[in-house]
Amino acid sequence: MSARTIAVYGKGGIGKSFFTTNLTATFAQMQKRVLQIGCDPKHDSTTSLFGGLSLPTVTEVFGEKTQTHEKIQLEDIVFKRRLDGFSQDIFGIEVGGPEVGRGCGGRGIISGFDVLEKLGLFSWDLDVVLMDFLGDVVCGGFATPLARSLCDEVILVVSNDRQSIFAANNICVANNYFKTVGGKTRLLGLVVNKDDGSGIAEHYAKEAGINIIMKLPYNSEARDKADGFDVAIRVDAFRKIFAELALKIWNNEIPYSEARGLKYDEFMNLFGEVDKRKPVSAMLGDLNLKTELNFDAAALQSEVFAKDAFIANGFSETMKPVQIEMPAAATMTNALGDKIAIGTSAGSLPEQDEFVVKEKHLEKLPLMAARQMAVKSASKAASEAKIEAVKKPMTEQELLMYCISLLPRVERDLITLFELKKKSLGEIAIEQQLDLNDAKVHLDAARKHLKELYFQTQA
Repeated sequence: MSARTIAVYGKGGIGKSFFTTNLTATFAQMQKRVLQIGCDPKHDSTTSLFGGLSLPTVTEVFGEKTQTHEKIQLEDIVFKRRLDGFSQDIFGIEVGGPEVGRGCGGRGIISGFDVLEKLGLFSWDLDVVLMDFLGDVVCGGFATPLARSLCDEVILVVSNDRQSIFAANNICVANNYFKTVGGKTRLLGLVVNKDDGSGIAEHYAKEAGINIIMKLPYNSEARDKADGFDVAIRVDAFRKIFAELALKIWNNEIPYSEARGLKYDEFMNLFGEVDKRKPVSAMLGDLNLKTELNFDAAALQSEVFAKDAFIANGFSETMKPVQIEMPAAATMTNALGDKIAIGTSAGSLPEQDEFVVKEKHLEKLPLMAARQMAVKSASKAASEAKIEAVKKPMTEQELLMYCISLLPRVERDLITLFELKKKSLGEIAIEQQLDLNDAKVHLDAARKHLKELYFQTQA
């Protein structure tokens, strides 16, 4: 039997890790084999389960192993501990993320789950997998379990305040969207943490059509347990509440919520009368300016596009090529002169810019020259490919992989996801943080570019 997978979402600081940790411990007390996965770049979800220890993260291990060309082993990222008084081990993983200010946390989550899936996460001998997710961001990476239907169910943790409920409402909206494109994740309901009896969360739940499956009152003794890196279910009152919820979840006694997700105005009207007037624009005099300031939006967009194209082809804003070396993969040189790793199967891990910086940096070029270098034409790339092909005859598959390696990085990523990894258009849109229509347009353009390269190379 496959594991029961549950994602827990909540605004930062609302108590989602506190809730997840104690639900994990409760399932362990029920003699269930349970794994808790921390999916927050702060990587502090499992600290109470592991006595304050900070577990090595999937992101850290991935970066280290890539640099040394070693394979990632299960024991590098999965850890276990038996809590005092428990007869069952608890398993823990921290996905982690890039260092502060040095990468995208959402891409880190996507990469982390790619690694876990390749290590067979969903075939491990487990009864329950609990995923602890940050819920107050709109980045597609943090919606990975919803987008890929990696979890069976979702629990939302809130308190009686507008900000935490707003974050929960956003998750409802996202989950409803994914259901329209084939998502299978279902909503169990809301957990009201630090319940003060004001009924604010209950009012929202009624309007949105969500079950409230647990109310946790504030308890200083339970808080002290958590602060001391222990589980709050050692407090009798909390042990009973969590045991009741875990049993209901395990026995499928909680009906799924068909939450509609409130629109912005609907949501705000729950908390008071919203001002219907348009916001007043600030004028030059308000800001003590004497000269009209404006810019050409189209020109700015073109500049941003050129900059993105430059970076997408392997360069940072300071003209430094950025890439990682892929273990156990063939290497080639693309049209930009970058040494890249190419996979010959769908099992190759995706390249992630935020993890490893190439040691040898490109000498700084004038901006225009750099852009010209970064956006070589398809015909010139094809000519180079023809020369290379003449030097060494290639099979059709090798030629195809070589042509893929010549594509700009953005196009190469799209082709890899669609053709090699067999991802759906919806999954690609989430991973690349694109609108569904934009993803289709970019993918079509990438496939057209690849086709041109392939046939020009053969000519």
